Amino acid sequence: MNLDQLLLFTALTAYMVGAIVLIAYFFNGGELLRTIGVGLAVVGCASQFGELGARWADSHIWPLTNLYGSLSLFAAMGVLIFLIFAWKYKVWFLGGFVLLIAAVALGYATTWNEGYMPAVPSLQSYWIKIHVPLVISAYAAFMVAFVVSLLYLLRYYGEQLIGRSQTVVAAAANAGTVSVPVDRYSSDLGISDVRVVGLRDDTPRTVAAAARGDVWAMWFQTLPSLAKLDIITYRIVAIGLPLLTIGIITGAWWAKEAWGAYWQWDPKETAALVSWIVYASFMHLHTRNQWRGFRCAWVNIAGFATIVFCYLGVNIWISGMHSYKM
Repeated sequence: MNLDQLLLFTALTAYMVGAIVLIAYFFNGGELLRTIGVGLAVVGCASQFGELGARWADSHIWPLTNLYGSLSLFAAMGVLIFLIFAWKYKVWFLGGFVLLIAAVALGYATTWNEGYMPAVPSLQSYWIKIHVPLVISAYAAFMVAFVVSLLYLLRYYGEQLIGRSQTVVAAAANAGTVSVPVDRYSSDLGISDVRVVGLRDDTPRTVAAAARGDVWAMWFQTLPSLAKLDIITYRIVAIGLPLLTIGIITGAWWAKEAWGAYWQWDPKETAALVSWIVYASFMHLHTRNQWRGFRCAWVNIAGFATIVFCYLGVNIWISGMHSYKM
């Protein structure tokens, strides 16, 4: 086993074990589980970047010329982005699901490992060292945002299922303390107009049920508020969208050099444009109060579905100018 293979094995093992540990932390908590899981995430991420570097040093061929290399970078960047945001916002429990996706991506990448074969002529350009890392990093950011949106929806639907007829204590900005049904609290008064006394504003049903000793409600209360998850999603997409934008622009410049035209409506180009439109729409809709939160979470999930199609669907199943075989 050479260094390249050793680092790949280390990364894949760290991701699989780390995913199990951090998913256990997600459900049960515990500082020890978090410490072990995060440590494994760091080891896996560092091993992956080391593996890509070792591959380049051994072959003198840029490692991102095939699906194996790009999927490897996708997994590594996804974990790196998770680590940065988890450190900043203390959302380590996201790691189990991010590491699970990274492990699946890296495991699938090994089935496309074509060794140290040189790239086809149209890929032998300096643009490959600019365009591909930008686009793959954007995909990785969108993957992490996708995980956050899934947890947002879990929190949101959990709130809807817990005690629809409960009554909570609410206080309006210009009134005294009043008791109102949760349905009226959430639909008529609005989160921006009312404050739950001593409770979390955006999940009053869950808080009330947790106060009565409901086990599931108490577990939901260990998760961040809906507002925090929504903000984290927005900030991750705010990183991914500029990366995708610059990636599309650099891809157009590369296409001009390689094929003689900036844009030819190739399936990959068209799919990337659709993804860009969806995420640009997300950023715009997030400025609207009626769209922020639940609706934007679904837009973000739809956006990642377009990314999966653009990244894997087009590359594997649809022939076009971006289809390359070594």
